[in-house]
Amino acid sequence: MSERTFDRDTLLDLSVNVIPLAILLFFVVLYAVVAPFPQNSVVLAVQVSIISITGLALALLTYYSGKAISTAEDETDEPIPPGYSETDAEVAGMPGHEDE
Repeated sequence: MSERTFDRDTLLDLSVNVIPLAILLFFVVLYAVVAPFPQNSVVLAVQVSIISITGLALALLTYYSGKAISTAEDETDEPIPPGYSETDAEVAGMPGHEDE
């Protein structure tokens, strides 16, 4: 079985960036189909380049943050949930470990 880069939870965390990426893609297509300034192609090129660079930056940021999330999840081997301390775990005990 192949090891996937992103698991289901990581993809769910990163899915919030799908809507902004779709909006940016919509505007790139809209400006390509309906040119709002047909006389001045420089303005159109600047508009499309700003939107494209923003979309590319968001896509790269999403990818690298997903890699950071999955790497951080792989590095944690401790059974203590986030927000709890070592003393909380000692008081409550570990699941499956009975006091002897």
